[in-house]
Amino acid sequence: MAKRTFSTLETFLIFLLVMMTAITVSLLSLLFITSGTIENHKGKYSGFPATQTPLATQGSIAPQGSTPTQGSTASQVTTVTTTPEPPLFQNFTGYHIGVGRADCTGQVADINLMGYGKSGQNARGLLTRLYSRAFVMAEPDGSNRMAFVSIDIGMVSQRMRLEVLNRLQSKYGSLYRRDNVILSGTHTHSAPAGFFQYTVFVIASEGFSNRTFEHMVTGIVQSIEIAHKNMKPGKLFINKGNVDGAQINRSPYSYLQNPLSERERYSSNTDKEMLILKMVDLMGNDLGLISWFAIHPVSMNNSNHLVNSDNMGYASYLFEQEKNKGYLPGQGPFVAAFASSNLGDVSPNILGPRCVNTGESCDNANSTCPIGGSSTCVAMGPGQDMLESTQMIGQIVYQGAKELYASAFQEITGPLISAHQWVNMTNVTVSLNSTHTAKTCKPALGYSFAAGTIDGSGGLNFTQGTTESNPFWDTIRDQILGKPSDEIKECHKPKPVLIHTGELVKPHPWHPDIVDVQIITLGSLAITAVPGEFTTMSGRRFREAIKAEFAAYGMQNMTVVISGLCNVYTHYITTYEEYQVQRYEAASTIYGPHTLSAYIQLFRVLAKAIATDTVANLSRGPEPPFFKELISPLIPNIVDRSPIGKNFGDVLQPVNPTYRVGEVVEVVFVGANPKNSAENRTHQTFLTVEKYEDTLETWQIVHNDASWETRFYWHKGLLGRSNATIHWHITDTAQPGIYRIRYFGHNRKQEFLKPAVILSFEGTSSAFEVVTT
Repeated sequence: MAKRTFSTLETFLIFLLVMMTAITVSLLSLLFITSGTIENHKGKYSGFPATQTPLATQGSIAPQGSTPTQGSTASQVTTVTTTPEPPLFQNFTGYHIGVGRADCTGQVADINLMGYGKSGQNARGLLTRLYSRAFVMAEPDGSNRMAFVSIDIGMVSQRMRLEVLNRLQSKYGSLYRRDNVILSGTHTHSAPAGFFQYTVFVIASEGFSNRTFEHMVTGIVQSIEIAHKNMKPGKLFINKGNVDGAQINRSPYSYLQNPLSERERYSSNTDKEMLILKMVDLMGNDLGLISWFAIHPVSMNNSNHLVNSDNMGYASYLFEQEKNKGYLPGQGPFVAAFASSNLGDVSPNILGPRCVNTGESCDNANSTCPIGGSSTCVAMGPGQDMLESTQMIGQIVYQGAKELYASAFQEITGPLISAHQWVNMTNVTVSLNSTHTAKTCKPALGYSFAAGTIDGSGGLNFTQGTTESNPFWDTIRDQILGKPSDEIKECHKPKPVLIHTGELVKPHPWHPDIVDVQIITLGSLAITAVPGEFTTMSGRRFREAIKAEFAAYGMQNMTVVISGLCNVYTHYITTYEEYQVQRYEAASTIYGPHTLSAYIQLFRVLAKAIATDTVANLSRGPEPPFFKELISPLIPNIVDRSPIGKNFGDVLQPVNPTYRVGEVVEVVFVGANPKNSAENRTHQTFLTVEKYEDTLETWQIVHNDASWETRFYWHKGLLGRSNATIHWHITDTAQPGIYRIRYFGHNRKQEFLKPAVILSFEGTSSAFEVVTT
């Protein structure tokens, strides 16, 4: 065989290949040596166990707005051990800060809305999407961290929190725990129900919806994952100031029962002060905002059927749209949370309560009208309808936060410390003074609970301020639920017990016994996570007591903020004096007249532990239960069907060829049940409004279903048939041009003797023109 010779070019290529191989091997060796050195250094000095990643994500995280993924269930928890990653830059003053947002909307049909407890107020479409907004903060060396999550839901359920913690443990080990994770609901009354485990709330939800539970939990976890991944060195600034014109006290008669000397210390019967936490990176670039302000998100009343985040969600929408220029709602890097606080007796319906049949004021001790009683006494305003009121109140709150954010120069520095206990709230001994004690009670709801409030009355003939029981209702209760014990009736006096929930245990306990108490301090800021709705004066007493406890042990000038509806829901917390007149909030103070005193005592224990560096000595307390077999939803899943000769997504009512600014575009499609989209998440929106761009020769999305300009209505028909109606309210910011509307849905299909499948489909309107003249 002749000897093979190489050309000059071939020789050069072989030489180049050999050199590249050598360089690659050298780099891999260097990387191996370096990573081993960093890992050993980190395990010795960082303060984290070797199985944790302090400041970077473990595994890939879907971007904001992408499809969430299912996590493990609470009953199948495994701690994932991962290789540590190199620590981030640590030589700076401030905190590592990460923000994240993820969708947690869940079902928008065939499910009750949570908050008013009104039968028949079920979801029939979408006004705005619901989001979980997460903020992760860690000390520069990564030794301590926290996650605060504000969620566009009515409240956080205990089952939800336990599941979130389990999934975080599965992914991050002990990095995110019961003591350093706060989950807080904004308290919108227009979010889906169905994510609870205690029977009272399961009944109000008309069953437990695993579909919505999974969607919400997945969204919460994903928002934390995004925040974890996005952590970077930054600074925190705090500011506070009054916001006027957004609230009234809806139980002023109760407020007046508090001592005159105490009331004279305050200029208003509501807390007007807003506190904001501003987050920026080391270059001063905006990252995020948390605002705490006391107001009920009930501008959308109990006649509403569209899922939405109400006035606080609208404030978030405005702030995020301002900071995330060029992004669609729900997208963009800046995250703004408007979290709940001591909102128990605070209404946004600032025109006050009036009799709907006469127009006369019904601002009296019982909130009743001469004709119709409590059911016709309703608070409204400030807008002409609930949508306008939502935007007006949201605008006021947003504007207040915007001004405080712009002038926030007081930097937060210092250690990050978290403290948490589980407590049996049914048997807390409270020290009233040096010689007298009292105890909390097993849970019970009073008669005035059934009356509702001026923001949404109850459906039966109950009245606020009821302090005597009614033989008729007592007899009905005794026949259905059994008689309450003398012990629970005596403990709750002067509350007349309507439902003795603490003595009802089938199919599961009706109310929680075990609740969370939790404080996280960031330097001079103390975030108290309270498991319910404190009234205005309850919140004032609580903050004052916790601040004094910190000061007594050397932590002077602490700013104490109440974060409401956290971790588990326990209804309301009134003062002892407010409890005596038994309006709605007092009747809903389920652990009895000394509930506030008990919480103050329990949170003082946490404050002392933080101030004296004895958090490690706190007991965990009794762990709460996680119930598995829950009542299924009453509404069955049925197959979707389209009319003969039509397909899902076909247009039934077309758009007009031309529209002007201020008009509403309406298009009707052959629809399918929107709850299917909470299972199959192929699409991230039910609709888009798209504009044709001549220069690009493409359709560009200008609105989605998170936009306040759009509405998605679902009309349920017979035998699985339904229509979907989409509205676009054309504002004066709309550009003239050619537009179209697209509809995205999922239909349930099932063939004989085969399991059901959920299929995606789309529909598109014809093009139409928007003109400005």
